[in-house]
Amino acid sequence: PNLATRSVLVAVLSDIHANLAAFEAVLADADRRGCDTFVCLGDTVGYGPDAQRCLKIVRERCVAIVQGNHDAAVATGNVEGLPRDGAAAATLHHLQLDTNDRAWLAGLPLTTTFAGATLVHATPERPEHWMRVESYRVAMAQFDHFDTPICFAGHTHAPAILSAKIGQFRVAPGGRFFVNVGSVGQPRDNDPRAAYGVFDPDTVTYELVRVPYDIERTRRRIAEEGLPDSLGRRLATGR
Repeated sequence: PNLATRSVLVAVLSDIHANLAAFEAVLADADRRGCDTFVCLGDTVGYGPDAQRCLKIVRERCVAIVQGNHDAAVATGNVEGLPRDGAAAATLHHLQLDTNDRAWLAGLPLTTTFAGATLVHATPERPEHWMRVESYRVAMAQFDHFDTPICFAGHTHAPAILSAKIGQFRVAPGGRFFVNVGSVGQPRDNDPRAAYGVFDPDTVTYELVRVPYDIERTRRRIAEEGLPDSLGRRLATGR
């Protein structure tokens, strides 16, 4: 291919959740596809067993990063509002990360723009409230809260594409889209494979990618770290 004219490909990652095996599989897949830019929609930490290593890679490879609710909990040590197993992991990660890493997480923006897209962890509407988009009404309301053609989000761990135009199901030029890229480290759409998105800002195209990874490796690490076994069991079912 002519590298001088080739479009930049952006790998859009979210909810890595300290799952190093899944993260490494996604990075390898994105590299094979020619992704040359990486962005992260938050929740690098929380739930999984390898917070320090995942955070280091995100800081090295991602050019735009926003804060997720687990990032905020780990940064501050305030785990109120998290489920019990999530609170246990966030508390452990708070203790494992050094002052610099916790300060870096605390200083991440709630929303930013990159390559013509809005990046946010949960919703562009009141991003600090970590809203869950679980209805068509709430989803459609989000279009009033971003000005770019596309907004990428995570948080629910379930991939989806919503268009402002009824009947349009694929990202394409001329439309407006709210896209959930799913979760790298803890999918919850009954598919245990890691999920991430590949976005071409020049052609305004997007592809959801699923990547198998060594789930048992992560489950072993969860046990080694003394985290709740439920965090490992759910990985095998994608729930």
